[in-house]
Amino acid sequence: MEVDKSNAHSASIVKNGTIYYFDDIGCLILWCHENKLDTNLAMVFTKDSARYIEAKSAHYKIGEKTPMSYGFVAFENSVEDEIDFDEVSIRMLRGEHMANPKIRKQILGY
Repeated sequence: MEVDKSNAHSASIVKNGTIYYFDDIGCLILWCHENKLDTNLAMVFTKDSARYIEAKSAHYKIGEKTPMSYGFVAFENSVEDEIDFDEVSIRMLRGEHMANPKIRKQILGY
């Protein structure tokens, strides 16, 4: 979901000189896919360093609570069981995220 500029967003991207803010990295990926926009310029807010970095260089984990329940959280530093941005994008486009009950059950183990 695109949101107004605030401290409540976790990802952003520039399109035609306008910055678009999103409350969840999954929303940014889906929006970019729908609008045929390259995600190379995307920025993401990291949980460990609490700052924005390039989405492509972040380390991601799935399984945490996020605003839209997709479950992907970005870190600036390496974390255990991490995946990269390309893997996050693939999983989002396939529907393999925590908002999918089957995937949530698989990841959480119940």
